[in-house]
Amino acid sequence: MRFMRACSSRPKTHTERPQHVTAMRVAGVALASFFLSACEQNAFVPPPPPKVDVAVPVQRGITRFLEATGNTAPIKNVDLVARVQGVLQSIDYQDGSFVKQGKTLFTVEPETYKLKLEQAQAAEAGAQASVKQAEADFKRQTDLVSRQVVAQSTLDQSTATRDNAQASLQQAQVNTKIADVNYGYTNVMAPFDGIVSAHLVSVGELVGVASPTQLATIVQLDPIYVNFNVNEQDVLRIRDEARRRGLTVSDLRQLPIEIGLQTEAGFPHKGQIDYISPTINQSTGTLPVRGMLPNPDRILLPGFYVRVRVPIDRQDNALLVPDVSLGSDQAGRYLLVVNGDNIVEQRKVMTGPLEGELRVIESGLKPDDRVVVAGLLRAIPGQKVDPQLRKIEEPAPTK
Repeated sequence: MRFMRACSSRPKTHTERPQHVTAMRVAGVALASFFLSACEQNAFVPPPPPKVDVAVPVQRGITRFLEATGNTAPIKNVDLVARVQGVLQSIDYQDGSFVKQGKTLFTVEPETYKLKLEQAQAAEAGAQASVKQAEADFKRQTDLVSRQVVAQSTLDQSTATRDNAQASLQQAQVNTKIADVNYGYTNVMAPFDGIVSAHLVSVGELVGVASPTQLATIVQLDPIYVNFNVNEQDVLRIRDEARRRGLTVSDLRQLPIEIGLQTEAGFPHKGQIDYISPTINQSTGTLPVRGMLPNPDRILLPGFYVRVRVPIDRQDNALLVPDVSLGSDQAGRYLLVVNGDNIVEQRKVMTGPLEGELRVIESGLKPDDRVVVAGLLRAIPGQKVDPQLRKIEEPAPTK
């Protein structure tokens, strides 16, 4: 019965709906209007341009160097030999020691050659006596012939005797000199200041039998040579620069040279060019060059592999940027530069030598350009950035 009354009851009209339903609808409309207005106010706003560090190039004078690799070599390297035959009597130095010029290093059986020298000196003295006797007889025969006491043939014979005696004296004098030289060869002395290698023979050995016997080697280390090669392109460039500056070949031979060992920083050893080959080696396309360096402490040894550089030019107001700021692609090296509108540009440049951590820029850059030195990944060519200007720190120059 309750169900029948509910189904048969008359529905309420719009005016008869509860008030709380109407209030909810009004609130929904207001809420929708609020969200709609909020969406209209939260329109897309682009992010600010990224910050990047920029700096103007460093501008200062630089020295351009020709760099190469080379090897050190001794100025003098002599094999010490026994020039006379005999038994090696003594070794008068310590293997590997430094000796002064004129020091006796080896002694080869001097007694025999001393006796031969004395024998030659005695023969020379006899020849001098014969000359005196022949000279006196010649004068006497000349006086007798002038008085017509003896025949001319007697004078001729006396003249021949005198001449033979003088020739014998000359021969005796030569023999004495030869004996003296051979006696001097028994003492093998240092021909110059240097270091002597280990001896190659022992005391008591017979040396100089069929040919001169090598006893050791002496090497001069101060000064010392450094040999290196310059490729043909660098030769042409140096010649053009020398012609522009009015330098002659003699001037080029006075150019300073600097070298450094593989374990040394920079180029601490200084010298000058000593020799420039007059021809290019056709097989290698290089020009042999040699420098000479003082080596009083004998730090440089012959055969060292060294780094070489030669100053060939001086450039004022060169432009330098950090080497890490350079990029490269198929077209070559480039820099990212921020223009007056703070838009990034990709600038093609020609690079020069490295000065510490800074790279010389030959062309493609102006002194007032702002180069991106940090934040390179945020600097996109054609996009705007927020540049933060800073100064490039210059490292201490390499010695």
